[in-house]
Amino acid sequence: MLGRDDIERIWFGCGNFGGIGSSPSLRDAGDSDTQALQLLDHARRLGIRRFDTANTYGGGASETVLGEWLRAQGPAFVQGAQIATKVGNPHGASAGESPLCRAQIAHHLDQSLRRLGVERIDLYYIHEFDRVTPLDETLGAMERAAEAGKIDRFGISNATLADAQAVRKLAGSNLGGRFEYLQNEFNLLSRSDAEDFIPYCAETGLRYTAFSPLAGGFLTGKYRPGDEAPSGSRFAHAPEFGAAYATEESFAAIERLRQQAEAGGQTVAEAAIRFVLDTPGVDGLIIAPRRIEHFEGLGLEAG
Repeated sequence: MLGRDDIERIWFGCGNFGGIGSSPSLRDAGDSDTQALQLLDHARRLGIRRFDTANTYGGGASETVLGEWLRAQGPAFVQGAQIATKVGNPHGASAGESPLCRAQIAHHLDQSLRRLGVERIDLYYIHEFDRVTPLDETLGAMERAAEAGKIDRFGISNATLADAQAVRKLAGSNLGGRFEYLQNEFNLLSRSDAEDFIPYCAETGLRYTAFSPLAGGFLTGKYRPGDEAPSGSRFAHAPEFGAAYATEESFAAIERLRQQAEAGGQTVAEAAIRFVLDTPGVDGLIIAPRRIEHFEGLGLEAG
């Protein structure tokens, strides 16, 4: 089972609310509002106080549902919680605008604040770099947002080591002090960041947060080589998301993890989560269970 210290390192990911991620084609495959609110209630019962979303998840539905739930929790809970959202996904950009230009950041930030029902966002991520907007323009928009009291900290996601180094170099003293988080994919089947990037984060004080610690569900053991993906699963809806994991090498690694988990009295998912949490330099991770019973499979139970 995961302990209290582990739970404090966990973010509840709201990327399945109203759709699966940011893709417009997957809007009908996400969690309903009712289901999402039940999951959030259970996350709170477990002691989770960190919540991660994005302006484009479910076309904005994710922020709206999370905001509705936060308002129902009362100001004391909201004050003690940490809310992260993002800007910069191409699906959110207006026609003719680059996702991280000054105008787009200002526009989407105000929309996120309204949907979430908060005056300031605790942690605001560059969702992904658009490679078009000059970085100093993007960082300038972030600095103006901080000066206006609309964001507290900021981070980058889907980033390379070179991206992190460039941001640190250009951020300046004021904004540089707010550059605190890095969110990338990291799990047993996707470990490239462990070589250089995670150590760099540890050395420079960046808090490395792993998304997809279960490799899109592959590290739960529900996908089997040669079998069709279970109906309703992410891989069934969007096979391209899991193509990199559906390999002979990956399935062999999953089988080794299954044997290790059984020997330790764990589920495959719990062992996969433990691997990420025990990786030196990893600050936290994001989980996104879609059923109440999935929490228990992760080693999370209400006390």
